[in-house]
Amino acid sequence: MAAEVQIQETTITTPTPELQITVPSTPKEMLDEVNKAIYAILVGGQEYKIGSKRLTRADIRRLYDMRNDLTAQVNAENQTGLLDDCYVGIFDGR
Repeated sequence: MAAEVQIQETTITTPTPELQITVPSTPKEMLDEVNKAIYAILVGGQEYKIGSKRLTRADIRRLYDMRNDLTAQVNAENQTGLLDDCYVGIFDGR
């Protein structure tokens, strides 16, 4: 079972004033970022090379796991009752 992660929005100010990094604060924002990272890997590849430097993006399997966890968290936020994720099938006769 995956642990739920609580993250508060944080802005990181760097020595260069024009460079500020804002960390996503909600599961929905984090899910959007994970989907962007997955897309970047699918379009551009897991590894790439610029000049003499080789760069590797995040592990796509971990990103898929994160996406599944975050999707569950987003869905849990939108649920209103105990049995929101249950379905009933009624079959009359054979």
